[in-house]
Amino acid sequence: MDRTKLLAARYRAAGDRPYLASALYALAVVPSAAVPTMAVDRHWRCYANAGFVERTPVAELAGVWLHEVAHLLRDHHGRAERLPARYQGDHARVNLAQDCEINDDLTDDGVPLPADHIRPATFGLPKGLLFEHYLPDIPPQPACPRCGSGAYGGVEPWDLPPADRAASTVSPTEADAIRRVTADAIRAHQKSRGDVPAGWRRWADDILEPTVDWRQVLAGSVRQAVAWAGGAVDYTYRRPSRRAASQAAVVLPSLRRPVPAVAIVVDTSGSMSDDDLAEAIAEVAGVLRGVGIRGNRVTVLACDAAVHTAQRISRAEELEFSGGGGTDMREGIAAALAQPQRPDVVVVLTDGETPWPNEPVATRVIAGLIGDEPPLPPEWIESVRIGA
Repeated sequence: MDRTKLLAARYRAAGDRPYLASALYALAVVPSAAVPTMAVDRHWRCYANAGFVERTPVAELAGVWLHEVAHLLRDHHGRAERLPARYQGDHARVNLAQDCEINDDLTDDGVPLPADHIRPATFGLPKGLLFEHYLPDIPPQPACPRCGSGAYGGVEPWDLPPADRAASTVSPTEADAIRRVTADAIRAHQKSRGDVPAGWRRWADDILEPTVDWRQVLAGSVRQAVAWAGGAVDYTYRRPSRRAASQAAVVLPSLRRPVPAVAIVVDTSGSMSDDDLAEAIAEVAGVLRGVGIRGNRVTVLACDAAVHTAQRISRAEELEFSGGGGTDMREGIAAALAQPQRPDVVVVLTDGETPWPNEPVATRVIAGLIGDEPPLPPEWIESVRIGA
């Protein structure tokens, strides 16, 4: 294999796109007659076919280097393993979808690629999407470019064993560090030169400022609040202590751990859509079921400028809302605290366009903020962006 030509192509790729240089030089070169063109495995080893290297111009080889390292930087093999079962093992379609994700960024950046490279336009699809979005629209394929197990997962016949000393390997921890270094380099390059393609900028933003699923944040907040309230214990004589058997003349109380009560105050003002409310309430109900709270332990209050309904529910489908006027969540919080069974946690679902209580209340309050740029509540109210 013409190793000099292959390495010259990598040098050119790193020179043209310096923000990807660290990732490119982390790849170990492995000559292989079994690989059709070039491919990578999850250990950051790049397999190259000698015939492919010989017949491909250096400029296009540089583009292939950028293509292959993009599979690893975007963790395509890890994402492929999290696909629904119906796509597992369909390496041809997965690889094509991944190539659509990568190649539209490369072609927009003017990177030369071999003539048969796949783009979203190949299948009549729009640019700028992730491969998971492209995959359902990729038709079944008898064959495709094989970018290796570092792209679509599994194991390829040409893959070296993980511990093979013929080529160095990159551990998952080292791979994460390479991704972060590359993301930092993209940001710095964009700041100084301003010519980083939009796809790489979005990727760097996701690495440096990962999007946290609001459902997880909300679930964590509710669980913590419920655990705090449920941790309280008290003595009760309704159920005598098991130690009472040793004290025949004395009735000993047992310890009781109360199940917390939760109130959900729902903003039903005109600025809130039914779809937003339905999604948010379903998620909160799921969180509450997950921590063991349901039925008569949950009260839902519909509130705009005043509280219209207060009902205990066992299923989200039972909810009936009224309102549509102004917005004042202070009324809803006050009504929740005035319930015969005072709630241990109050969850307020709102777009944030509301006045809030001037002082902290005696119960923990969590605001689930719905919308693109909702105003934040006071600092003593814990806030979670729903849908962010």
